[in-house]
Formats: sequence, C-alpha cells, structure tokens
Amino acid sequence: MDPELIGGTPVFRGTRVPVQSLIDHLEGNISIEEFLDDFPTVSREQAMAFLELGMASLIKEASL
Repeated sequence: MDPELIGGTPVFRGTRVPVQSLIDHLEGNISIEEFLDDFPTVSREQAMAFLELGMASLIKEASL
C-alpha cells in the first residue's frame, strides 16, 4: 500500500490494480484467467500468491 497511489488501497506490487479487483472477479464467478486478461500487469504468480495468503489466513483463523 502506498498512500500516494490510489489513496492507499492495497494493490498488486508494481501495478495500480487493486487486489479487490481479483476478489470482485472471483465473487462474480469470473475465472482467474479472465482476470489476468483484464489486468495484464498482474502476473499469475501475484494472483496465486494473494489467494494462497488469503487461504492461509482463513485456515489460521479457523484453528484459533
């Protein structure tokens, strides 16, 4: 997050693409492939790393 970019909204590193865009796509049943087509500055590795981090966080919370 950088307060100078998009008001501090979390974005994928090196892009101006908010991570919320990936969440919105997935919630709308839009595939990760289409998300990557829509936002070519985001790499598959970045998107997958974000999803894996989210899953790990959920698993950690569920085990508390």
